[in-house]
Amino acid sequence: MNSIRVVIADDHRMIREGLKQLLELDGDIVIIGEAGDGIECLEQIETKKPDVLLLDINMPRMGGLKVLEKLKEMKSTTKVLILTIHNEIEYLLKAVEIGVNGYVLKDSESDLLRKAIFAVYGGETFIQPNMIPLLNEKLESREDMTSSENLLTKREMEVLRLITEGLFNKEIAYNLSISEKTVKNHVSNIFRKISVSDRTQAAVYAIKNNIVDVL
Repeated sequence: MNSIRVVIADDHRMIREGLKQLLELDGDIVIIGEAGDGIECLEQIETKKPDVLLLDINMPRMGGLKVLEKLKEMKSTTKVLILTIHNEIEYLLKAVEIGVNGYVLKDSESDLLRKAIFAVYGGETFIQPNMIPLLNEKLESREDMTSSENLLTKREMEVLRLITEGLFNKEIAYNLSISEKTVKNHVSNIFRKISVSDRTQAAVYAIKNNIVDVL
């Protein structure tokens, strides 16, 4: 597998240097650029086109959420993983609304960050598991769960629960003892039935409709 090309956007140089040393240890990830503010971050994305952007929320000149909005407007193919100190649910909700690919807290274990990077690079969505209860509490509008259960098959419900836990398709296949191709078919059917376009939206739908248990 080719190394995952990453740009780090954080206004603290020591954090950028520490992340670079940590993530490049085994060669699976290579840091191709760094940015200390939002404007510089957009320039790095435009010129270097990384696979994944590690994006802080609090940055000078342009904050991380605004950068995320700009990247969506630009239709950038770079996957965006927010890495922040903010565990307030409002930041996560806003990021999900804009279309973030992942959200991880800076006090997380390094293995969790690496898993998140590989997840978003592979087209998965990764929201830090211990943020899920906060997300669940904040979502006030809930639809009737019965209609969702009637809409999805039992197997699709199982797949949706595992999507919400941030599992890769391969991990879902292993957990359910089915092929990865079958998982992909289930995911496509789920997206179509609940009218969403990505795994983040599917996860939020599942939580909002009480389809998943609080982790």
